[in-house]
This record gives sequence, C-alpha cells and structure tokens, in this order.
Amino acid sequence: MRESLYVADMKTPASARKPARASKSAAAAPKIGIVSLGCPKALVDSERILTKLRSQGYEIAPDYQGADAVIVNTCGFLDSARQESLDAIGEALRENGKVIVTGCLGAEDGLIRKTHPKVLSVSGPHQYERVVEAVHAAVPPAHDPYIDLVPPQGLKLTPRHFAYLKISEGCNHTCTFCIIPSMRGKLVSRPAGEVMIEAERLALAGVKELLVISQDTSAYGVDIRHAESPWAKRRVRAHMTDLAAALGELGVWVRLHYVYPYPHVDDVIPLMAAGKILPYLDIPFQHASPAVLKAMKRPAHGEKTLARIAQWRRDVPDMTVRSTFIVGFPGETDGDFEELLAWLEEAKLDRVGCFKFEPVQGAKANDLPGAVPEAVKEERWHRLMAAQRKISAARLKRFVGREIDVLVDHVDPAKGVAVARSKADAPEIDGLVKVKNAKAARVGEFLKVRVDKADAYDLHATASG
Repeated sequence: MRESLYVADMKTPASARKPARASKSAAAAPKIGIVSLGCPKALVDSERILTKLRSQGYEIAPDYQGADAVIVNTCGFLDSARQESLDAIGEALRENGKVIVTGCLGAEDGLIRKTHPKVLSVSGPHQYERVVEAVHAAVPPAHDPYIDLVPPQGLKLTPRHFAYLKISEGCNHTCTFCIIPSMRGKLVSRPAGEVMIEAERLALAGVKELLVISQDTSAYGVDIRHAESPWAKRRVRAHMTDLAAALGELGVWVRLHYVYPYPHVDDVIPLMAAGKILPYLDIPFQHASPAVLKAMKRPAHGEKTLARIAQWRRDVPDMTVRSTFIVGFPGETDGDFEELLAWLEEAKLDRVGCFKFEPVQGAKANDLPGAVPEAVKEERWHRLMAAQRKISAARLKRFVGREIDVLVDHVDPAKGVAVARSKADAPEIDGLVKVKNAKAARVGEFLKVRVDKADAYDLHATASG
C-alpha cells in the first residue's frame, strides 16, 4: 500500500488488486479506476494518464464498484508477467465490466482480445491519447471541467515525498533475453529542459527524493545528439552528467537507476562526492561470464568493471552499487556460474536482485542451445542469493555506530517506531532502516539516526536527540 494510493505490481496477488485512490470531488464527476502493473516506468505512464483525466474533470475511483470504467496498465516483460496481466484484466472485467487495456502487453492486441473479447480498448505503451480517447468513448467527460483540479506537478501514484522521473522511452539495445525494444521502441529522450521543469515542480510540491528512470539512463540524449534546451535562464544539455548536475541543484535526493556502465558514468562520481546526487548506482550487469554475456549480447568487460567499482569506492567511500543478475541462461555452464559467484565476491555489490531465466515470447534467447533444467536454475538462484546475503551483511556493518540521515516512509506513534530509508536504499527494492525512539518523526521528512546494528538487508537505529 502506497499511502492513500494503491498500485498493483507483479508481486501483488490478483485478488488483492484494486484501482488507485485519490481525493474526493463533485459527486457528479465520472469516476475511473486504474490498476498499474510492472515497473516504475509503467507507473509513470499511469500517472500521466491520471493527470490528463483528472484535468478533464474525472475522479479516480477507490474500488471497482465505484468506477464507471477501469484502466489496466499491463506488463509483458516475462511470460509470468503476461499471465498476471491477463489475470488482472479478467478480474477487472468480472468486478466492473468496462475495461480499457494499455501498457506493454497492449502491444499484443490479438492475444488480449482472444483471451478477453469484452475489453473496450487495447493500446500499447505510452499511447496516452488513445487511452484518454477510450475513456471518453466509454464514459464521456463532465461538462466544462476546471483545469485547477490538477496540481502543477500532476497526479502521482507514489507517496508525496518521492517520485519517479522518467527521462526517456524505449531502448537501443538488442539483448537476447529482452523484448522491450519491440514493445516500447527505440530510444526517445525527453528534452533536458522539460525534464528539469517537471523535477522542479515536484520539488516545489514537497517531493524529497527523485528516482531517475529510463530503460538505459546512460544513453540519455544520444538520439537527439545531446541537444541543449532552456531551463532556469540557461540551457541544459540532454546528457546524463549534465542532467544529474542540474537535478543536484534542487536540494532533494537524486537517485540514478538503470545505468549501463559506459565510460562517462565515471563523470557522475564527482557529483556524488560533492553531495549533489546520492552515492548510488543501479547497474544491470546481468552476469559476469564473458561467454554468457556474449550470448546475452551484453558488454563483457568484467575485469575493467571491477577496477572501476573499486575506484568509485575510493572516490566515494559510501558508494552503493546495486545490480540484477540472471541465472540459468541458455548455455550457462557450471563454470560460468562459478565465475559469476567469484565476480560477486570480488565486486562486493551492496544490493543484488536475481532472476531465474524465463523464456519470453519473441525473445531471441529462446532459440539458443543449452537450455538449463529448472532444478539447476533453482539451485543456482539459492546459491547466489546465499552468497550475496553474506556480502550485503558485511557491507552494511560499515554503518554501525555512525550517525546518518534517513527519509521517513512510515511512523507508528503509538510504538514510537519509524520505517525509513538511507541514501543506500531505493524504495521497494532495497533495505530499510528501522528506527526506535521516533515519536517525533514525520512521514516524508528527513531524520538523523544513530545505527545500532545491521543484518543482511536492513539497518536498526535510534533517532538522535
């Protein structure tokens, strides 16, 4: 549950999903429900749709029964995600009857209509206008809506104190396990000035943390030749380093996600050392074996990457590096997997997510030889996660005894405890800081705490003063 808003993701059972909540308005206003599935990039798409509808006078329904129609923003990255999306559409049809489908799985119109022929409309990712048109057709807008129904920063499906900032759509990579480019297209970067105006509005609205997202943050601006655009009486270049520097002027936490380890990533490290952006990089390495990386069509420079991580940590001792990996990729041998474990042991990444390879309809990896048995995938997954737990626990011990700043996500005044996040923790994917003696803490505010102990994932602390 995200404060007063509810957004379903792929970890949420279909039976628990409900449309998102928003504030009450005129009883006569038409009401739309929304279920948003998948990654933060899809969440931003849902926010844009809601913002447009809210500006036209629509209210956002708190449940299926109160909605005049329901939008289901789907995910289609993995076959399991596709099935979850189809299940969510079916649930919305049963509970409401009027369903508009959009998102990544929406690119497969035939599949959706064959499975659920009663849906009103199907559109692909970031086709906002088609979604709005479908809503108009199903539930005509109220007469003469007021534009001030929408705050300047738009409607958000995250708590008030953090927000995702999408800087581009699509991707130019051709990874064999991924079908994102076929669903979302090639890289399309937003002008830097436009991104900064949105970021500034969010900061002015009380957002304390901006999470920069895209399919490939390091490639930002390549498609528009890093063109400059106006912001704050100057021009900002559409380049990751320039954008990070500009965001660092807003006085909020800035966290970079989905950063490919291109050479120019080194240029943002001084910004971290200077405290302009958070000392945090989310880099999807996926594997360490050159043979597997070649089969994945990923960069294969493990030794160089290890040296760079070591240098980053020399420059910024509190640097946090998180990543994701795939085990059981076609052709992955015992030797390849051992190489991955050895690489992890040397890299000592702070946070790691791991997926067992899953065939995705349309992905080139499906045709590769050397399919790994499910039992082997399972065993490798458990081994990798066990190894990483030890690494994460050792890394977190460096905070014990220190005073750090955290951002508060939840407070239980009766018990005097709070749940917060440090600079090392992105929401929902990393660890937490569990704080006692925190009766004075406030959600969405920064708090200074003293770390008492650490476990494999979380810190335990006491509020200072």
